[in-house]
This record gives sequence, C-alpha cells and structure tokens, in this order.
Amino acid sequence: MAVNVTHADYDAALPGWLRARDILAGEDRIKAAGVKYLPRLEGHSDAQYDAYKTRALFFNATARTAEAHVGMVYRRAPSERRPVNAGALTSAFQVFDQDADLFGTTWYEYAKRVFSEVIAVGRGGTLIDWSDTADRACVCFYPAENITNWRVECIEGRQVVTMIVLAETFFSPGADPFVFNRRDRRRVLRLDDQGFFVVDLWEKKVADGAWEQLSSVCPVRRGQPLTAIPFVFHGPGGDAVAVAKMPLADIMAVNLDHYRLDADYKHGVHYTALPTAWVSGFGKDDILRIGSSVAWATEQVGATAGFLEFHGSGLTTFERAKDHDERLMATLGARVLEIAKNVGESASAMSLRFAGQDCILAGLAGFVSAGLTNVLRWVYWWHSSVESPSAVSDELVLCELNTDYRGGALEGRNLLAVVNSWKIGAISNETLLDNLRRGMIVPEGRTDGEEAAGLVVVPGAAGAVPGTVIGAAPKPPGGPGLATLPSGAGDARN
Repeated sequence: MAVNVTHADYDAALPGWLRARDILAGEDRIKAAGVKYLPRLEGHSDAQYDAYKTRALFFNATARTAEAHVGMVYRRAPSERRPVNAGALTSAFQVFDQDADLFGTTWYEYAKRVFSEVIAVGRGGTLIDWSDTADRACVCFYPAENITNWRVECIEGRQVVTMIVLAETFFSPGADPFVFNRRDRRRVLRLDDQGFFVVDLWEKKVADGAWEQLSSVCPVRRGQPLTAIPFVFHGPGGDAVAVAKMPLADIMAVNLDHYRLDADYKHGVHYTALPTAWVSGFGKDDILRIGSSVAWATEQVGATAGFLEFHGSGLTTFERAKDHDERLMATLGARVLEIAKNVGESASAMSLRFAGQDCILAGLAGFVSAGLTNVLRWVYWWHSSVESPSAVSDELVLCELNTDYRGGALEGRNLLAVVNSWKIGAISNETLLDNLRRGMIVPEGRTDGEEAAGLVVVPGAAGAVPGTVIGAAPKPPGGPGLATLPSGAGDARN
C-alpha cells in the first residue's frame, strides 16, 4: 500500500472542505471556479456566460458568520492556567506562550487559528514536538486537507490512534536562485509492534513520481521511547478523530443558492429594466434619437411609437427567493445578517431569541477547549517528569474559551447583588472576583493576587493597608465566612 493512499472518510469529506475554502475566500475565488458553482445557461456562448457571471453578486454570508462566531468567542480572552513557582517549567511555558510554533506565533494566536479552522471546515490537528535546536516543546498545526490517513485500533479495551499520515509541502531551490521546486512529503506517525512511537518521512521523487522513505526515527523523552502519538485532533464533536459535519455546512449550501438566484435575477434585470423604443409607420432609414430636445415626425397616416417595458411578477419571484435565502441563513446562524426590529427589544428577550445559537457555539467552544487543553498537557509532559500527558490535571494547565456571548458590563442592581452576596458570606473571594472579571469590572488578564494587592479601602476604617479586601465582613453565625485575599495570592491565571 502506497503512503499516499487516503482514508475513505477523507475522500468523502475533501470536496466539502475545498468548497468551504472557496466560499470563505470570497467572490473572486467563487467566480474563478466558473460552472462549478454557477451553471451555464443553455445556449450561452463564452462571452455571454462571462457577462452573466460578472453581473452576479456573491454575498459572502458564510465568511461574515465565521468571523462573527470567532469574534464572539474571542470577545474575551480564554481562561487559562499555567504552572506557577515551578522554576524551569514555568519559564518554559512563558517562552511557549510567546512563541508556540517556533515561527513567532503566540499561543493566543495559535489557539484562535485552531478555533477558526474548526468553524471553517470542522477539523484540524496539532503535532506537539520537541525541538532539539530550541531545547523546548513546540506545536505545528495541520489543516484538515493535510491529515490524509489515520488508523484507530482497540488496545486493551481502549480506542487508540495507531497511525496518522500528514501531507507536507516544501520548496527546494533549483539552478536558478529565484525559482523554487515544489516537493511533496508524507510524515507518518505510528506505533510499532512494541507500541513505541515512530516517525517515518517519505518523499515523492521528481523523476518518476514514486514514493521513497527517507528516514525512520523513534523519538525519546528522558531516554525512553514514547508510547503514544503526540498529536491532538480538533473538531466540533466529542470524537475529534472522526470526520464531523462542518459547523457552517448548511449556511454554505444556502449561500451558493443565493448566489445562483442573484445571477438569474441580475440577468433578468439586465434585459428588462431599461425600456426599449419602438415605432411603426416611420421610414426604415429614418434616424431617430431619444431625448427631450428632439421630436419624431412622419407624414405616414396611422404612424405610432412607444416603449417596450417589462410587466409581470417574474423578477419579483427571484427577489422573494433571495429574501427567503437571506432569512434562512440568519436562522441557521448568520445573525449578523438579521434585519433589526423596528420596536424596542429588551436584553432578556434578545438573549432568549439567541439562546439556541449561543448554546451550539458554546458547545463547539467547549470541544475546542478540550483539544487545546490536551495540547498544553503534552507541552507540560515534554518538560516534566510526569508519566503520561493524561496524568497532567486541569489544576496544572488549562485552556477554556469564552462561552459568554451576550453578557455585558456588570452594573446597577446586579453589581450590588454580587457584592452583597459576598459581604454576607454567600460567595467566596474567588467567586466575587470571577463575577467582577466577567462583568468587565476587573480587567481581563489581571490575576486574583494582583487585584487583591490593589484593594486598599475598608468602609469606615482609617489607614487601611494594601491587600485588605473592600467591605470585608465578619464571619456570619453558622456561615463559611470570608478570608481576606493575601497580597500575591492566586497567581494562576483563571
């Protein structure tokens, strides 16, 4: 079996992924595809089809929806946790956060790209590798089209990924220093017969197109071979290994239908919108001009003139069909397209109206968060002596994407209620600060310890010292009470 053989699920999903890339790229890519997305009308010549296609408008509701969803999730920074006061491990994560892939991409930017890819095509993957040159762990993202094959086996009652084939492309310089030759490679990640992780590198020969194996390496950590493949699949479902339906697939289908309807509508408008002059009883060689400064005169009895104009509901049918598609796209999730209501609408009513979509987006963010957390576990594992990445708990590393899409600033009675709940001991200091952070009172990124260090006023008390919590109340009878936040406490990012 050749290394370039692809998985059956890959073959089934690839056309959809490529279509999604075209749609998200926009009008130029869609129109360049020609009859793939806009069939030619019967009898059209090439020139007529080009004019027909040029008049059409591709309204990219899909891209706007994807951008809106990414913006909603990243309206607040992800909630993350890193090892603190752990010496070299803490330093390693600080470097990793600033340069996750050895190309200067921050972890924040990398995580955002992962979520954007899942929104776009519903699939992607991260290889967590060790760089001997940089002497640290790094990540490399592979889009859906580059994960060409995989195998899952049942080992000791568990479903284990035992092989992943990754397509790679690189360019080598030729005789001309300004010309580069494209070369195709396959990176095979697999578990051998002993259960050890092995990396095989294959390359396609230019001469005959055959594939030859260049190398086979068994990576080690602390002198021991790996017993799992350091690769994390990202997807919109719980089983990220399996190919899932694209989150925006339905919107894409309606978006293309809207494009074809617009082409037919513009085609009809082009031929019917402008009235056409006609005459009867005039000489065939008469030169007749249209305008307010000219008049048509003839000696022919019964001569007449007029304008041909379109009357009927043909174009109105196209307009209604386009409006229907736009409403359908809004219903499917493109709420950025929704026309604002003429009447006032309360925040609670709006939240109820969008609750279903918010839940779907929150679920998607949750699955991506789990994948990103697994990536951080592998990074932690590479730098530590922990036995396996699964042994790294959420208390050590964590990445949770925002799931609050309609919340605004905490103010008025809501703010007072939170503070009063804290004052009577109903919620802890951590819960108070978490609510203030979500309510845009405490800035994103500021730790609990940093916030506690700046709290300097106790109502009714003079000469308060830094680190004293505002409004600290005595322990209520039978209640849990509240401990004041010590300066520097809670340095782990929440």
